[in-house]
Amino acid sequence: MRQVIIYPGEDGFFIAECPSLPGCISQGRTKEEVIKNIKEAIQGYIKAFEEDGIDVPEEHFDSLIVAV
Repeated sequence: MRQVIIYPGEDGFFIAECPSLPGCISQGRTKEEVIKNIKEAIQGYIKAFEEDGIDVPEEHFDSLIVAV
C-alpha cells in the first residue's frame, strides 16, 4: 500500500503523486482515471527498481492538515 496525493492541475487534469516514491507522478482527466494511472505508475516504478536490484523505498509518508 502506498499513500497518494491527488490535486487538480492547472490544465484541468488531476495530478497524483506518491511521496514515498520520488518522481512517481501521473495524471488523468477524472479522479477515477488518475487513480488507475497512479496505480500503474507505482507498479512500474517498483518493478523497475526490483529488476535493477535497487531497494524499493519504504512507505514513510505521514499526512496531516494544517490550518492557516
